Amino acid sequence: MAKKPGTNPKGEFAFFNVFYEDDTQRSNRRVPAELLGGLDGDEPARNFIMEQDREIAEKGGRPAPEIKRIERVGAKKK
Repeated sequence: MAKKPGTNPKGEFAFFNVFYEDDTQRSNRRVPAELLGGLDGDEPARNFIMEQDREIAEKGGRPAPEIKRIERVGAKKK
């Protein structure tokens, strides 16, 4: 059964904007929060998103795009 909107616990996912080498962007990519933090910071998010992109590209029959950078949504810029 589907959940009602807004019933997901806060902090379950972190959201990232992903910028690719071909200058395209995908916004609000969800990454489980449990993968993040610790000494690696947001690097596990890159690996998670790369794996998602690989699976999507495999199903679509085209190569996975190369990620240029990722930014956490709502994070302050350095």
